[in-house]
Amino acid sequence: MKIGIDKIGFATGRYVLEMTDLAKARQTDPDKFTKGLMLDRISIAPITEDIVTLAASASETILTDEDKEKIDMVILATESSIDQSKAASIYVHQLLGIQPFARSVEMKEACYSATAALDYARAHISLHPQARVLVLASDIAKYGIDSAGEPTQGAGSIAMLITADPAIAIINDDNVAQTRDVMDFWRPNYTSTPYVNGIFSTKQYLDSLKTTWAEYQKRYNASISDFAAFCFHIPFPKLAFKGLNKIIDKNTAIEHKDKLTQAFNDSIAYSRQVGNIYTGSLYMSLLSLLENSQALTAGDKIGMFSYGSGAVSEIFSLQLVEGYKDRLDTNRQAYLDFRQVISVTEYENIFYQEAELDREGNATFETYLTGDYALRTIQEHQRIYEKNDK
Repeated sequence: MKIGIDKIGFATGRYVLEMTDLAKARQTDPDKFTKGLMLDRISIAPITEDIVTLAASASETILTDEDKEKIDMVILATESSIDQSKAASIYVHQLLGIQPFARSVEMKEACYSATAALDYARAHISLHPQARVLVLASDIAKYGIDSAGEPTQGAGSIAMLITADPAIAIINDDNVAQTRDVMDFWRPNYTSTPYVNGIFSTKQYLDSLKTTWAEYQKRYNASISDFAAFCFHIPFPKLAFKGLNKIIDKNTAIEHKDKLTQAFNDSIAYSRQVGNIYTGSLYMSLLSLLENSQALTAGDKIGMFSYGSGAVSEIFSLQLVEGYKDRLDTNRQAYLDFRQVISVTEYENIFYQEAELDREGNATFETYLTGDYALRTIQEHQRIYEKNDK
């Protein structure tokens, strides 16, 4: 049975911070961000925009009423959870009006868990061919003012409808996963921002890629020449670029190396403008590749490298199907250009605002720009979401 991605949607914060402005405010050479990290701007989410609103907005762009009646599982992958008990997917399920007899869960393992969600969805559909599974990767990457990770923040969500006989790409049965217990990035319950060992994390990312790729090659007798493109988890694009060079070997033909490099540039077009969205970064890379590449065709094989600190990594592949371009947005750039540019001072006030709860656990918020949905209030410690009026 052919199972894979039938539809893919995207949403990001409605505010954007220019990297040149951040560099100036931090008394840093702008090239350190724009060339050193390969980042031009990052999306900023206000307190009224979170993983629930982003995931619901991303889903709203792709789901029909028929989809909502037939979806029987909603999986939300995140490392920005809003509750230690209740799954964020339950809120999304309700906001979208998905039929009630559906399973809703939340998955976690740093930036990796959306890949595990895809595998879970594929296994479910293999047993229930008529099923439709909504896989959501939704995160807000937040490191702190003037921290080393500050330029690699971001906010966004990817929504993928997984079905049999998909219209975009088949998920091939060739995944190789690796787990290693390392402390390169972690966030204890008592802190709102993570602890990061940056240099160590970069080394872990690249070594996990190298060793997982070697195992993938051994198991499937694979070569980089088998792939029309390779997508990577993108904490920042420059790291993914190092990853690409890690798997292009000396036997790779110059023409194919150039093809992979061009595909890579297409795959980072959105990341350069949005920043890091943790669980969704790999799949935003895929979306960017599909919507910007002029070279891909049906039947092409795309490699996928997923990485989540702590650490779990996985390599698998997708196969593009005939007519996949018909499912894509033809003017995503207009959506990104519509974001409101804010100053560094505005960013510091908006991005780091915390809810001020009264004794009963109530809080109200100012009105900010959001996507289709917003967090309106907190009442007795309960988050109240609503759809925005058009």
